[in-house]
Formats: sequence, structure tokens, C-alpha cells
Amino acid sequence: GKCMTVQSIRNTSKRYGGWDIKLRNKPFRSTFTRKMILRCVRMGLLASLGYVLLIAAAYFVLHRMIVWQPSLLYDFLESLEPFVTLLIPVGWLILILAVIYLQWKRTVGYIEQVVTASADLVRPDKEFVRLPEELREVEDRMNQIKRTALKNEQKAREAERRKNDLVVNIAHDIRTPLSSVIGYLSLLDEAPDMPEKQRRKYTGITLEKAYRLEQLMNEFFEITRFNVSSIVLNMGEIHLAFMLQQMADEFYPMLSPQNKKAVVQAPGDLILWGDADKLSRVFNNILKNAIAYSYDGSTIAITAMEREGKVIIQFTNQGDPIPKQKLSTIFERFFRLDAARSSKTGGTGLGLAIAKEIVMAHKGTITAESNETKTRFTVVLPNRRGKQRG
Repeated sequence: GKCMTVQSIRNTSKRYGGWDIKLRNKPFRSTFTRKMILRCVRMGLLASLGYVLLIAAAYFVLHRMIVWQPSLLYDFLESLEPFVTLLIPVGWLILILAVIYLQWKRTVGYIEQVVTASADLVRPDKEFVRLPEELREVEDRMNQIKRTALKNEQKAREAERRKNDLVVNIAHDIRTPLSSVIGYLSLLDEAPDMPEKQRRKYTGITLEKAYRLEQLMNEFFEITRFNVSSIVLNMGEIHLAFMLQQMADEFYPMLSPQNKKAVVQAPGDLILWGDADKLSRVFNNILKNAIAYSYDGSTIAITAMEREGKVIIQFTNQGDPIPKQKLSTIFERFFRLDAARSSKTGGTGLGLAIAKEIVMAHKGTITAESNETKTRFTVVLPNRRGKQRG
């Protein structure tokens, strides 16, 4: 009964997470309890006052206003007189118990109304909970839960729509390089005496299309892994300058064809405490994004510093500005900055979302800012175990 009711409400608040105010938090619980106790005390005091007035009135009437004659009623009242000192407190106790019972019954009625209204929390409609004036605080909190649930449900539907669109787009993109691979391999197979120059050309094209197929398959795995994986950190010391420089060197094949450069500026003795593999993935995802959306011939600046026990890593590139309305959504899953899918820059839209989850798992933050001349991504990580070495 009541225990299951409270548990169901508690589970409802947890199910629609992301909301830090719960029905059973201490401020609310104490406020509601205090109101119930004060109401019960007030009713008890009023009932006691009424009882005293009634006793006083009865005494005045029976002893001052009535002239008694021998009768059965007179004899009965006379027989009760020795027990007056006992009957009066017993009567008051019965009165108080009645007040407590009525108040308890009213409170149970409130609980039943809350239980009935809690069914509205899981309904997909936008009808909000309505409770009596006395339960206005409960009503407000339940409606906050429902608003959060509707908002989360909308976000989930939007993420699912983006995911489905991406899967369809990737499946469509796979057909083109796959057809090219099959076509050029068929030509190479059917013409064993093909001139060497033409053979090298067809082989190079086939290899390029095969790499594109590999990239698209990796995107499929990325989508699946994002939904089933949980982030488990393996913490340790990271030589940050070495990691960032190594990453920049690895991206040289992507940077060189567009005459781009990645320049790292970080103290050589800066030690970061974190999961090297996970943070490497964060920095890789941000750098990929910077390369994809920066101007040809531009420089991507990667800087790192330690300030007040925190390590700040920034990636700054020159490119078209990110619209302000999109800055708050670029870290959402399956979000893609380019509305029209591009085979060169288009990805799953998971890179920055995964980066944000990893940074948050490290108790850090990741933000983006953009203007007409540059776009900057900033990662701030706590460095409780790291230290400068000189």
C-alpha cells in the first residue's frame, strides 16, 4: 500500500532524471510535515479551548441557572460528581484522539490524491497534475517532474530521428564507394595486360574507395558503441605536451593536402592526471572537427596550461563561424554542424558528444566559442594528482 506508493513516486522522479529536486528532499519534507503538524496542533488547541468553554458553560448552567428538584437526572448527576476529576481529562483525551483521527484521515486522503495524480506523470500528454490548494507544493514538484520527462522524451525522439537519418545516409554512402571498388577490381581482373600506369591509377582509386568504406563502417560501429558502452576510467599520469604533439604528428596526412598546420604550445613538464586513452579520444575528436571546418592554409593552435589546480587545453582554428544558436547543441549526440551531408566532412555527429561525456566523467567541462575570425574549443580538467615538475 503506502510503502509501494512512496516507492513508485520516488522511482518516477529517478526515471525522469536530470532534475535535482525530488519529492523526498529534506526542505520539502520538513515543510510539508511542519504544515501537517501545525494544523493538527491548531485543531487540538481549538478543540481543547472549545472543550474548556463547554465545561465552564455546563458548570455555570447546572449550578447557577437551574434549581434542581429531586429526580432521576439529579440523582444521576449527583452520582457522577465524585468522578468529575477523572471524567473531564478522559473526555478531553477522547476529543484529542478524535481530532488526530480526523487529521490522519485527511492526510490519507491527500496521499490517495497524490497517488491518483502520479499516474499523470507517465502519460505522454501535456496535461499537468492538479491537486488541492493544500498540496500546491506537491503539485509544483510533480509538474516539474512531468515537464522534465516531456523534455527528455522530446530529446530522445530527436536523437533517435538524427540517428536514423545518419544510418540511412551512411547506408546510402556505402553504395557509391562499394560500387566503385567492385567496378575497378572487375576492370583489373578482366584486363591482366592493362598498361602499368593505368593499373596503378585504378589501384589507387580502388584503395581510396576502400578507405572510405572503412571510415563508413567505423561510423556504424561508433553509433552502436555509443548506445551500449559505459565510460570506465583508468586513471594515471599523462605527459600532456607529448600526447598533444604526437596527436598533431599523426594528423599530418590529413593536414598536408590542405596546407594546414597544427601547432602545439604546452609546458614540457605539465603532468595531467586522467585516462590517457579516453582523453586522447577527446582531443582527437576536437582536432578532427577543427580540421574539417578550418580554412585551407590555416593554422590550428593547440595550447595547454595549468592554472589554479586545473589544466586548460584549447583548440583554436580559423574558419566559418558557428552560429550562436548551434553553439549550445553541437555537443548533443548525432548533431551535425553541416545541414547538408558531406561525404568529406560528414560523420556520425557523435564525436563531440562522446568528448563531452568523457570530459564530464573526469569532472571537467568542455565549451565552444566562435566569432567571425576563429572558433575555439576549451577543455578544463581538474588536476588533483598532477603537478608541475622542474
